[in-house]
Amino acid sequence: QMQLVESGGASVQVGGSLRLSCVASGFTYIGHCMGWFRQAPGKEREGVAGIQNDGVTNYAESVKGRFTISQDNAKNTLYLQMDNLKVEDTARYYCAVDQGPCGLYEPLFRYWGQGTQVTVSS
Repeated sequence: QMQLVESGGASVQVGGSLRLSCVASGFTYIGHCMGWFRQAPGKEREGVAGIQNDGVTNYAESVKGRFTISQDNAKNTLYLQMDNLKVEDTARYYCAVDQGPCGLYEPLFRYWGQGTQVTVSS
């Protein structure tokens, strides 16, 4: 059974940091593209950061310079380091994988985790 499990979400104050993890299991081949998305209450899910197997990354403008996506292929794990968190980063964060093409576009991904909640307060 293919599964993605996120962890690391928490409640933090403005300016704080968190590292989210996403462990993939049951995949014969995880896929060329991995990404993090988020959904805040009352808003659509949006792409945050993506990474390809060759290491190429891309970020939403709102998180550039604050978030870093990385992967550990040996551990089948995707990470999102979030620094200098803002109230507007509050959302449920989801990881996603697929074969490609890559991009921060929800329809490109078929496989999703259940999400982990990040709450940033002032």
